[in-house]
Amino acid sequence: MSKEHGYTASKEQLLARLARIEGQVRGIARMVQEDRYCIDILTQIGAIQAALDKVGLGLLDGHARVCMTDAEDTEPQVEELMGAVGRMLGRG
Repeated sequence: MSKEHGYTASKEQLLARLARIEGQVRGIARMVQEDRYCIDILTQIGAIQAALDKVGLGLLDGHARVCMTDAEDTEPQVEELMGAVGRMLGRG
């Protein structure tokens, strides 16, 4: 049996959200093929970034609540978590 992850309980919901994001990305490719207005494309890119941020925050939350709870020495896990936060914010 594999180890439980922070997203295990909501895995189907997470996969559905990622599938919607994938569809949005394909939609942007169609917009470019159809020579759509730049600002419309940029708006869609912003929506995708917001959706990915929401997924990332949910994963961070699950990691903190599930994956980090059984550690005896939390310092390495806190460093790993903060590194992930920094990368999400584009600072790592």
